[in-house]
Amino acid sequence: MTTLALNLRRQILATDDGGHRHWQTVTDTVEQPADKTGLLLCDVWDSHWCRGARERLEPLLSKMNAAVNAARDLGVQIIHAPSDTMDFYTDHPARQRALAVEPLEPEPRLPDFAQAADSLVGQIFAPVGDVSAYDPPLPIYAEDQGTTVAENEPYKAWTRQHAAIDIDAEKDLISDEGGRVYACLQAGGIDRLLILGVHTNMCVLHRTFAIKQMSRWGVPMALLRDLTDTMYSPARPPYVSHEEGTRLVVEYAEKFWCPSLDSGDLPG
Repeated sequence: MTTLALNLRRQILATDDGGHRHWQTVTDTVEQPADKTGLLLCDVWDSHWCRGARERLEPLLSKMNAAVNAARDLGVQIIHAPSDTMDFYTDHPARQRALAVEPLEPEPRLPDFAQAADSLVGQIFAPVGDVSAYDPPLPIYAEDQGTTVAENEPYKAWTRQHAAIDIDAEKDLISDEGGRVYACLQAGGIDRLLILGVHTNMCVLHRTFAIKQMSRWGVPMALLRDLTDTMYSPARPPYVSHEEGTRLVVEYAEKFWCPSLDSGDLPG
């Protein structure tokens, strides 16, 4: 059995010698059986309405594909989730394999991060243990869709997953339904889900198969922080570079939802 050594980075509220609160980075190394691990690709589409998003994805594609192939070779279950493109994959064996599993939607609960004994997160955002109350605000503004180029207007530009990403017809799964992805994890004995893709502050956090929902369903998650991007414009608060905006959202996930790791943890 192949075991992955995952260096999971998280942020906790700590107190310094002067009694002041601050966020502290903690890295835990977890031994994770590869065959009990899933890797989900969130919305790695063939195109996007935002030129900036397309340009930023391009240099990530080869690294994403290398991570996917390395993980698959180790026995990790690969799940492709290019939302709103399932018609393209109607007859694909990986799609049919996912459709053969009946969806499940368990009762949501507070994510483990919200219940951590060494932080005030739960007390601040869900003081009475109400799942619906737990949704800490994002650190960046993106109500304008976060585009960095003024000429773009949103429209559905995608038709499939990007062709640069390999899909194994014999082993992989294709689904954009949270309940079906959850059921596939349960059926395969998968107890940890890694996620990569775009965009961190939107789809990667908010899709029904992504970080927030899976965390509420009790699935331990981890974000591949070097294989993701945000929709954020430096012209909007907090008025930082696009790269810094992405870093802030990754840290937001590490504080409130799930740890992150580097794709280098998947040897290949």
